[in-house]
Amino acid sequence: MQLSEEIKKQILDEFINKFVRISDQKYQERVWIRGEGPECDDFDETVCQFFDVGDPVLEDYENFGITDSQYQLLTKFRNEFRAFSRGTGRNYQPEEFIFGPEWGKIVEMAKVILKAFNHG
Repeated sequence: MQLSEEIKKQILDEFINKFVRISDQKYQERVWIRGEGPECDDFDETVCQFFDVGDPVLEDYENFGITDSQYQLLTKFRNEFRAFSRGTGRNYQPEEFIFGPEWGKIVEMAKVILKAFNHG
């Protein structure tokens, strides 16, 4: 099924917005740990949404207007995020890892992605 340009833009925006939450430790502390809204979100939901939206985008990245250099950054991030979410992230609650060095690397990579997409 061919997606319209408007739909592709919405999907890409939704995908890039995942990086906003992943890059913001204050958000994570407020929402993931303390459960303060108005957002309803947690680490597991973020992981699932990231891969549910991101994998199809990356499989067809050129169709979404993603450059080769952006694609390289995204795939490197995806691989690191997948390894983290299957490893450290699965074994601990966010309050135990969001200020650790492994998560810090993920946060910094997310910030680089946002810059690469001129977001924020």
